Amino acid sequence: MLQRLDDTDAALIDRLQESAFNYFLKHTNPDNGLVADTSIEGVPCSIAAVGFALSSYTVGVERGWMTRTGAIERTLTTLRFFAGSHQGRERHASGYRGFYYHFLHMDTGHRAWNSELSTIDTTLLVAGMLTASAYFDRADGDEQEIRDLVKVIYERIDWHWALNKGETICMGWKPASGFLHWRWQGYDEAVLLYTLALASPTHPIPQSSYDAFTSSYSWMLFGEQAYLYAGPLFIHFFSHAWIDFRGIQDRPMAARDWDYFRNTQISIAVQRDYAVRNPGHFVGYNKDVWGLSASDGPPPSRHMRGGRHPKVLGYAARGAPLGPDDGTIAPWAALASLPYDRQAALDGTKALLETYPDLTYEGRFPGGFNPTVKTRRPEGWVDDRCVGIDQGLLVMTIENDRSDFIWSLMRQSPVIRLGLERAGFTGGWLEQGEEADRKTA
Repeated sequence: MLQRLDDTDAALIDRLQESAFNYFLKHTNPDNGLVADTSIEGVPCSIAAVGFALSSYTVGVERGWMTRTGAIERTLTTLRFFAGSHQGRERHASGYRGFYYHFLHMDTGHRAWNSELSTIDTTLLVAGMLTASAYFDRADGDEQEIRDLVKVIYERIDWHWALNKGETICMGWKPASGFLHWRWQGYDEAVLLYTLALASPTHPIPQSSYDAFTSSYSWMLFGEQAYLYAGPLFIHFFSHAWIDFRGIQDRPMAARDWDYFRNTQISIAVQRDYAVRNPGHFVGYNKDVWGLSASDGPPPSRHMRGGRHPKVLGYAARGAPLGPDDGTIAPWAALASLPYDRQAALDGTKALLETYPDLTYEGRFPGGFNPTVKTRRPEGWVDDRCVGIDQGLLVMTIENDRSDFIWSLMRQSPVIRLGLERAGFTGGWLEQGEEADRKTA
């Protein structure tokens, strides 16, 4: 059983979680279910944000923030759009080969900007769809249609094509230039991607592709503990939002008597240790104010506190302990750590809100802030937007800490179970069987 939060902490977490959830009520097109990438007016849809929204709607029902009927309506609108949108090379297409473009116009759903056909963002989108399929399990027509549409969308994704005759999956593809040069290899958020690709009943990748992915892992030491390195915190959170990695191991983890859940716990400790050491001498860093991840950053400025003149990075995947780092903190990161290190998450969230009481927008954390930049406010530079995927991650990870809800749903997903087994995962809930898991969840 999870240890209950005390009433004061529970009220704080509930307020922050509901505020994050409300992002999707405010920034979704009700006609097609598309979710804005950020809170800035006029931005396109991020398909990853749609995936987080679909998962968050199930939490909203459980928490009483949305009726089941309302969630079904939103989910069906979204799924009908993606199932029926045009797949092709043309400019007005939404996707190709079952994958979808990273950004879509909020009104038409056509490809926005010159965005790539994104394998990882399609993965996050479909993970949200699989969450909906697992949750809406009743026999009535609408819930059956949700499951049928998810099946159609998932099974038409050509994961094998995305290998582009290589061992690992390519990050993306564009109609004019073909596949991007980069592939998903080395530890990153693509564990979920490989799980879905391995489980496909129509276009699966071979198990050797997962072996190739893990063969380029990089390990580091924190004290005497070896851990799997990835600098930005989001990498340690994204796949975990859906997959319960507690006590299950693939072959690289089994060889070291380790698992991805404990690895995320260590990565949080690494970030806190880095903030205490503060090698860049940035303003605000301490054991409770920390969090380096992928985020936007300040524009170039000569006005810095403490005599600092760091090179600001704009949008960058900041990380610890190897950087890059320019003093920009992702304020949602501490709260997203709740299932892995509850005390660190609570201390970090409270410290942020007490030190920087004007940091949030409508109760939601912005994408980033940099107190080393000299402004009239103690927060320094603050991103003028909230980011959809950040808000969805918070809804899901908070709920996993509070009730095990998303993890419990996805432990019952045949796709997640099969993909993990084909990747070579064993132990824990994977060996309990689906019926046993339902009884203990």
